[in-house]
Amino acid sequence: MRRLLLAAAAVLALTPLAAQAQGTLKIGLREDPDILDPTLGSSYVGRIVYAGMCDKLFDLDAKLNIIPQLATGYKYEDPTHLVITLRAGVTFQDGEKLDAEAVKYSLNRHLTMKRSMRVGEINAIQSIEVVDPLTVRLVLKQPSSPLLAQLTDRSGIIVAPQAAEKAGADFGLHPVCAGPYAFAERVPQDRIVLKRYPGYWNAKDYHFDEVVYLPITNSAVTLANLQAGSMDLAESITPTDIAAVKADPKLKLAIGDGLGYVGINFNVNNGPAAKTMIGENPLVRRAFELSIDRTALIQVVFNGMFTPTAQANPPSSPFYVPSIQPPARDIAAAKALLKQAGVTGRVPVELTVPNSPVNMQAAEVIQSMVAEAGFDLKIRAMEFASSLQAGYAGNFQAYMIGWSGRSDADGNMWALMHTGGTFNYGHHSNPAMDKLLDDARLVTDVAQRRDIYGKVWAIQRQDLPLVYLWTAKNIVGMKKNLDGFVQVPDGLIRLGGLHFSK
Repeated sequence: MRRLLLAAAAVLALTPLAAQAQGTLKIGLREDPDILDPTLGSSYVGRIVYAGMCDKLFDLDAKLNIIPQLATGYKYEDPTHLVITLRAGVTFQDGEKLDAEAVKYSLNRHLTMKRSMRVGEINAIQSIEVVDPLTVRLVLKQPSSPLLAQLTDRSGIIVAPQAAEKAGADFGLHPVCAGPYAFAERVPQDRIVLKRYPGYWNAKDYHFDEVVYLPITNSAVTLANLQAGSMDLAESITPTDIAAVKADPKLKLAIGDGLGYVGINFNVNNGPAAKTMIGENPLVRRAFELSIDRTALIQVVFNGMFTPTAQANPPSSPFYVPSIQPPARDIAAAKALLKQAGVTGRVPVELTVPNSPVNMQAAEVIQSMVAEAGFDLKIRAMEFASSLQAGYAGNFQAYMIGWSGRSDADGNMWALMHTGGTFNYGHHSNPAMDKLLDDARLVTDVAQRRDIYGKVWAIQRQDLPLVYLWTAKNIVGMKKNLDGFVQVPDGLIRLGGLHFSK
C-alpha cells in the first residue's frame, strides 16, 4: 500500500511538468547525481547528465568504436606523442571560444585540481602543448593504451576556462561546457533542468528546447510516472517491471548488454573502520563470498536477467578472462575458512547500501544467505551521494555499489584496484597487482593485455578486497512515440536525434 501511495504522490508532483511545451523532454534517473563538475564528479547518473550538457573530445558509437566529438581526429607521432585536432567554430555555453588553450586548461584541471577524480585516468600525460589554435599535442610519460578511451568519458570533457576559474570549487553548482544543452537549474533530489544552447555546433540534431532530469530512487514510482506520461524516458527499468512496460501500448523498451557490475567493496585499509575481522583477514572475505549464491540472488531480485560474475569486465569484453568464474555457494567450505581464520562465534559485518528498494532487496537476500555461514550482516541504507562520500572517507566496513563500466578494461580496473586509485574505496594495496595494472597500460595487443589481466585476477581472488556479484543489462523504458534513441553499451542517454513522432 505504501508503494502505491508513493507512486501516486510522485505522479501528482510531476503532473505540472507534463503541461509544459512539447519542447520539454523528461528523463527519469535512478539516483540524484553528485556534484556536476566533470573533474570532481563520480556518479553514473552524473555521466548521463553530462551527456546532454558537456561534449567530450571523443565519444563512443553503438559498437563502442571511438568517434570524434569536439575533436576531429588524432594521430600518434610516436608512442608518447598524441596530436589531437579540434573542431572549428565551437563555443562554450557562455560564448567563450573553445580552442587548444581551453583543452589544455581542462586537461590540466583534471590532472591538478584538488580532489580530482580524473587523475588516475589520464596520469600518463606529462604535459599538454598548444601547437596552434585548433591543435594540441599530449606528451606522455610512457605509452598508454587506454588513454583515448578515457577521453571518451569525463576526462575528455572540456569546460569553459573563464567560468571554471571564476567559480573555483563551486563550478559544479553552475557548470559551463560546450554541449547542446546549458545548465539552468538544480533542485537536489527533485530535478536538474537544461536549456537548449542555440550556439551549439551541431544544433540541428537536437530537437528539444529543454531537458529535465528527475531523480527517483523507487523503481515502482519510476514505472508509475512513465505509465502516467509524466516522464518520457526512464534510463533504468528493473527486470521485474519489464512485463508491465511491455503490456502498456503507450510504452516501449530498449534492452542491451551493459559494461558495468555491482559488487561489495571491503574496507581493508581506509581508516579505523577497517579494523574488523572481515577487513583484516582475506579468509573471512572468501568465506563471505562462498556464502552467496549469485544465481539465486539474481533470480529473486532481477528475474534471472543479469549475469553472475567474479571480475570487472563483462563477457562481451575482449578483456574478459573466461577462467575467472564465481565460485558455487558452499556453506561447509565457508565455515571451514572461518575456522581456519581463527574465528569463534559469529562475524559482525555492516553493509552500506544506497537506499533504493532494489538495492535493499538484494542486500536483504545476501543478509539471509551469509547468515547460514555465521555472519551477522547489518544493513546500513544511505542516500546515494552520501554513500559515495562515506566510501571515499572510509566510513564503512562493506559497501555494495555499482560501477557503470567503461569500454576499455583499464577504466574498469586501474582506478578501482590500484593503490591510491580514486575509486579504491577500501584502500587495498598490493604492489604486484599495481605493477601488472601499470604494465597493461603499456601494451597495445589485446591478447597480451588480457593475459596480464588474468594475473591481476589471480591476485585479486586471493586478496578479495571486492566481491563482484553481477553484470547488468541496460533496460531503458520510454514513450512509444519517442524516436531516434540509440542504445550504447555504456548506458548513457545521448540526446542527439531524439524526437517525438507525430
